[in-house]
Amino acid sequence: MIEESKSLDGVMAAMGEAARRGAEALRLSSAETRTAAILAMAGAVRASAGTILAANLKDLAAAEANGVTGPMLERLMLNPDRIEAMAAGLEAVSQIPDPLGRVTDHWVRPNGLDFSRVRTPIGVIAIIYESRPNVTADAAALCIRSGNAAVLRGGSECLASNMAIHAAVVQGLKAAGLPAACVQTVPTTDRDAVGLILAGLKDTRGHRCLDLIIPRGGKSLVARVQAEARAPVLGHLEGLCHTFVHQDADLAKARAIVVNAKLRRVSVCGSLETLLIDRVAAERLLVPIAADLLAKGCELRGDAAACALVPQMIPATLEDWTTEYLAPILSVKIVDGVAGAADHIRLYGSGHTDAIITENSAVAEAFIAEVDSAIVLVNASTQFADGGEFGFGAEIGIATDKLHARGPVGAEQLTTFKYVVRGTGQTRP
Repeated sequence: MIEESKSLDGVMAAMGEAARRGAEALRLSSAETRTAAILAMAGAVRASAGTILAANLKDLAAAEANGVTGPMLERLMLNPDRIEAMAAGLEAVSQIPDPLGRVTDHWVRPNGLDFSRVRTPIGVIAIIYESRPNVTADAAALCIRSGNAAVLRGGSECLASNMAIHAAVVQGLKAAGLPAACVQTVPTTDRDAVGLILAGLKDTRGHRCLDLIIPRGGKSLVARVQAEARAPVLGHLEGLCHTFVHQDADLAKARAIVVNAKLRRVSVCGSLETLLIDRVAAERLLVPIAADLLAKGCELRGDAAACALVPQMIPATLEDWTTEYLAPILSVKIVDGVAGAADHIRLYGSGHTDAIITENSAVAEAFIAEVDSAIVLVNASTQFADGGEFGFGAEIGIATDKLHARGPVGAEQLTTFKYVVRGTGQTRP
């Protein structure tokens, strides 16, 4: 925690200056050094499991005392399996190809000048997130893999957990010979710290230290960051995910996919929130799918056509089509084919993840063309909206902006590029 003798402004300015030094060390480090650091982090997380779990129990107790329940409490909770998954995730990131120095294009001009476009780090990245302590490890690993210094500001409800995980991260950095300033965690729950980050985390000379801000959390957090930030923002909107079950869907596949998409884990951003059913086969498709969901305790809220087919369904309101429930609640609408599904998604979706279930390849291709979301799936659960499932090792969020990255943000998406031009004495006439 911040010492009383030090002002928040002073502490944050010092963090910004240290982050710049950490970014320079990472930019000049070898891929092998960064790999060793991430592997050492994984070992330190495993070795610190008892300390991390004890800290998490403190956070859980405080959260419950403050009335936190449901999905947020579930996101906050750690257990031995989640600690192991955290360490395994770090190891996975250590094994993905290092993006830095990769030549993404190369050409030679008639005058003999040799041009290359080469991947480089962004610099200093601030990540503001809520509830999930594992983001501390994921963010640290992805930033180290991509050569960026990280300034992490987790939610006040998980400060103790984040600080314990960060201590393990620092052990890993030091073991690989990298400075601790490569990954820093804001050590206070003071909300003014977020304001200082959004202002660009200025150093003692008033110079902005941040190159990118990534918000990972609820709609209000993302909206505040996008409205107030004085540094570039990589946006991550809510996951208003849809699945359209087409008349040519295999019913057995549809039943399994929809239940998994909604109920595997309701608190993740890839959880299904609206089910769209093709009108021409609505009774054949919806009745058994709804029965599966109801049997597993999922509340259904449908339009008039859906309620007519499933009497246990609650009538939906306009608000239901725009709600990310993050709970065992699902809205249901009957639509007219791909065009009707795409219209609904265009009107109410967040551009996150949307899916179609069909055995008709032409219809699948039409859906892919019509739906302009960051992730579009065919015959698969929306719960695959996860960087680990994409082979990225981990991700820092699902970007719903179209610049500079889109979809799962892994190590490669946390890089930019520079042009390297090699000549043999050319001068411009």
